[in-house]
Amino acid sequence: NSTNRVAARIDAGVSFLTEYINLRSTNDALSRENAALKTLLPDVAYIDSAIKSQKEDTIYKQQYTFLTAKVINNTVNRRSNYLTLNKGSKQGIEREMGVISTDGIVGIVKDVSEHYCTVYSFLHKDSRISARIKKSGYIGSMVWDGFDQTHGRLNDIAKHVKIAKGDTIITSSFSAIFPEGVMIGVVDEVNAKTGNNFQDIKVKLSTPFGKLTYVYVVSNLFKEEQRALEEPLKNDR
Repeated sequence: NSTNRVAARIDAGVSFLTEYINLRSTNDALSRENAALKTLLPDVAYIDSAIKSQKEDTIYKQQYTFLTAKVINNTVNRRSNYLTLNKGSKQGIEREMGVISTDGIVGIVKDVSEHYCTVYSFLHKDSRISARIKKSGYIGSMVWDGFDQTHGRLNDIAKHVKIAKGDTIITSSFSAIFPEGVMIGVVDEVNAKTGNNFQDIKVKLSTPFGKLTYVYVVSNLFKEEQRALEEPLKNDR
C-alpha cells in the first residue's frame, strides 16, 4: 500500500510537469483556434451592402435618403475634430453630405474612398450650420467655440429677439445639407448685454460626440438643383 501511494504521487507529479511543459503549445493552439473563430464574427466583416431609407409616394416626393454607417474613428479633444465612417463611394456616399445621429447633428462628409469616408465633426473650428429657434422661428448660425465638446454658440440673433434658457435649437430650411428640424441642442445661457447688436447665446448640444457609434448619412436629392439656382446669385451686388 505504501509503495502504491508513493508511485501514485510520482505519477501525479510527472503528469503535472508534463502538462506544464506542454502548456505553451496548448496555449498556442488555443490562440490559433480563437483567431479562427473570431474571423467568423459578423463585426470583423466589411458589410458591402447599404440599406437606405426611402419612400415612394404619388403625392409627396422624397427629398432625403438616410444611410446607416458605423463610426470607426472619432476625435473630440482637438480644435479640428473628425470622424471616420465605414461607408464610402461604393455605397453612394459623396462629399458634403450631412451626418446626423438619433440625438442630433454630427457633421459633414469631407473626403470619400471606396469603402470609407471622413467627416468634419461639428466640433471643428470652421463648422457653421444654419439654425432656427424652434419657438420663434428666428434664424442664426451655430458654431463651435473650440473648447467644450458639450456646448456651441448660436450667433446672429438680434437683441430684440426673445430667447430664454431651455429653448430648443434645430436646423433650418436654409441648408442644402441637413433636413429642417434636426435637433441641435437647447439654450443654456443668454447674454443680451454685448458690445454689438447681437446676443451671446450658449447652447448645450444634444449629440454626445464622445459616445457616437452609429450615425446616418443624409443625401439631399434636390441639392444640386437648389445650388444651380443659387450660384448665379452669389455674384449679385
